[in-house]
Parts: sequence; structure tokens; C-alpha cells
Amino acid sequence: MMGEIYKQIITAQQQGKRLLAILLDPDKVDCEQLDVLIDKMALSGATHIFIGGSLLFNDQQDAIIAALKAKLTLPILLFPGNAAHITNHADGMLFLSLISGRNPEYLIGQHVQAAPLLKQSQLEVISTGYILIESGKQTTVSYISGTMPVPNDKPEIAVATALAGEMIGHKMMYLEAGSGAQLPVPLETVRKVAENIAIPLIVGGGIRSKAHMEQVYQAGATMVVIGTAFEKNADFFSDL
Repeated sequence: MMGEIYKQIITAQQQGKRLLAILLDPDKVDCEQLDVLIDKMALSGATHIFIGGSLLFNDQQDAIIAALKAKLTLPILLFPGNAAHITNHADGMLFLSLISGRNPEYLIGQHVQAAPLLKQSQLEVISTGYILIESGKQTTVSYISGTMPVPNDKPEIAVATALAGEMIGHKMMYLEAGSGAQLPVPLETVRKVAENIAIPLIVGGGIRSKAHMEQVYQAGATMVVIGTAFEKNADFFSDL
């Protein structure tokens, strides 16, 4: 059965609508400034909120979700680093499988731990193939996962990986350069992956301007994710 959030994403893809997700890392959110941050998110044009990160040093996640829900009506999706990051307070979760890597812990290990919790939850679970693309430096996710990203000058590897993920049954594909990436996912890679898969394509990491967002959409992304740029500048969207 197709969940409502995924149904909306599929409809957007079919109609050529552009989706925008803001990614919040609970470890980097200043809760004293959260109300101001949420007000700026409300004016951003975002369609979704992702929350999560590779690590979780504090217990702010549920409080942040509650504050977001009190003021916004956007779907809130977990973007978990591992099974311990699951909470039933969100609306759904990207069930990420790190298919660019060869570490079984992030291909299926964490998923086995998470599955019983998710079965008992009310979260809409969206299976998502997660592909890391080389970004000019080692990112947190590549270090924590112990995996190598796809070389950014090898779009054919990204295409083959995305095709495999789609054939396995993933409902969405996520091309990720990583938090604070020096180099974003190359537009050629975005374009070639989009041309070869039928499922929605999400692209994030290293996107720092409206012009670049526009290029990523034109290359075929259904959804663009902005994280670090908003963390460092809460006026990012108004500055656009």
C-alpha cells in the first residue's frame, strides 16, 4: 500500500513539480533560536523537512519535532544515521540503504534492528537507495559508515548503482555529496541517473545558491535537499 507522503512525491514527479526539503541535524540546532528558525522555514518554500544526522549527541530530536509540528504542516521525515535514531514522533522515515558502499551494516544490518520498531510504529517507511558521491573531502557519513563514495567523475558507476537499487525495489534514489561538501553532486551525474531511473530522485550536499538549485532541478531532480547552507545561514532562503 502506498503511503500518503510517497504518493505526494510520486505525484509531484509525474507533474514536474519541484520539491524542497530542509535537513535539520538535531546536534546542530540551537533550541533557544528554534522558534526563529521555524518562522524562517515557514517562508522558505520548503515542501518537506528531514531530521537526522550521522550521530546523535543529545536528546533534542523529539522536542525539535514537536516544535516543528506546532507551527508547520509540512511532512517530517526521519533521516536516521542508525536504528537508535528512530522516533515515532515524526510522520515518516527514509529507510536508507547505503548502496554505494559495501558495508553490510548499512546495507541490511541496521535495517534488521530497525524493522521490529518500525513495524510497531505509525511511521510511513519509504525505502530509499542512498548513493554517496565523492565531494572533495571525507564526509562524516563516509567515515562513520566505513565506505567509499562513488568517484565524482564516474557517472556510469552512479547510474549502474541507481539502476540496481531500483531493480531491488527501492522507491526513491538519493544522490548525496555529504554534509558541508566541497563539491556538489556533478550535474552530469544527476542528469544521467535521472534519465535511467523511473523513481523520484533526491539530490543533496554542497548546494549553496538558487542558481545551483535551478540547475539540479533542470538536470532531473524531483527533490533538492538543503542542510548545511541553512545551518550556517538561517536567512539562506530569504537571501535567494
